[in-house]
Amino acid sequence: MKGSDPTCLLAAVGLLACAPADPGPSAALQAARARSAPAEREWRTYLGSRTVDHHSPLDEIDRGNVANLELAWRYDAGGRSEHDTSQIQFNPLVVKGVLYGTSPSLRLFALDAASGEELWSFQPDVAAKAWTPSRGAVYWEDGDDERILFGAGNYLHAVDARTGRLIESFGDDGVVDLRLGLGREVDDPLMGVLATTPGTLFEDLLILGGRVNEAVGAAPGHVRAFDVRTGEIRWIFHTIPHPGEPGYETWPPDAWQSVGGANAWAGISVDTERGLAFVPTGSATPDFFGGERAGDNLYANTLLALDARTGERRWHYQVVRHDIWDRDLPSPPNLLELVRGGERIPAVAQLTKTGHTFLFHRETGEP
Repeated sequence: MKGSDPTCLLAAVGLLACAPADPGPSAALQAARARSAPAEREWRTYLGSRTVDHHSPLDEIDRGNVANLELAWRYDAGGRSEHDTSQIQFNPLVVKGVLYGTSPSLRLFALDAASGEELWSFQPDVAAKAWTPSRGAVYWEDGDDERILFGAGNYLHAVDARTGRLIESFGDDGVVDLRLGLGREVDDPLMGVLATTPGTLFEDLLILGGRVNEAVGAAPGHVRAFDVRTGEIRWIFHTIPHPGEPGYETWPPDAWQSVGGANAWAGISVDTERGLAFVPTGSATPDFFGGERAGDNLYANTLLALDARTGERRWHYQVVRHDIWDRDLPSPPNLLELVRGGERIPAVAQLTKTGHTFLFHRETGEP
């Protein structure tokens, strides 16, 4: 390189040579994995599976022996807040003999599932609040690349599942700010998107909604698919449609620039065979006053069926039009099969706050 100082080049080479190597997984983690159960006997996905069936085949504990259970181990996660406003809502994962969970302070930890021994922990640079609990995480692997995709506050983190270190090639040194890429500026942490319920995997995409404020000024609740390797947004579905998009006519002309909500905070289910993501949304903001958002307000309070690869809408059903009662769809849809006249029908079931259950054909949206 013309004009370069040889001394500087030597110093740079020396720095590279002295950089600490990745130590890889610890001996304790490897030992935990050596004792792991088969995948079908673990809990590798939030709520059991991407179909949200909450099912485990484990049957050794039943009504006849549950009274005989004794404490096997205990782990004190710590992180209790000074004013007792902290909480744990996390649905732990168990993957390859390792349990992944969080503390009330949103510290992510990995434990030997057989002994409770802590293997590693990761504390995100986020202050835990009563409204920022983490309900779960996502495990993804491709060969030796194993990740925990974990939300804390306004941020999505990619953490090495073996070591607890941020994966720097993801987003901005391992972190994606969920307030970015919404089509408008949302600087206030209270008004931005909070990663409480984890996203759902489809191939190399993490399909994610989020929690938003319920007041004026809240962020829009658009659904986004993030590349699990890079953190880049691969597609976005505007739950408050932009000009030219179907449903735009159900809002005031400038609603896409000012109204928030219509967010998928409850979780997303995926039919991997058909490549469909089923997305339940909440109300538009503000929740209890609709005077400044005249119209039906698509796609608030709606069950959306989206192409999981592209985000294109396949069909939708709006449960509540122009909601002013906070009647969000409060749970991820359940994917099931019905038998009618000897024919197996792929169905999706959506529960509501009013106790009603809506049942649709997964492919067509036919009730």
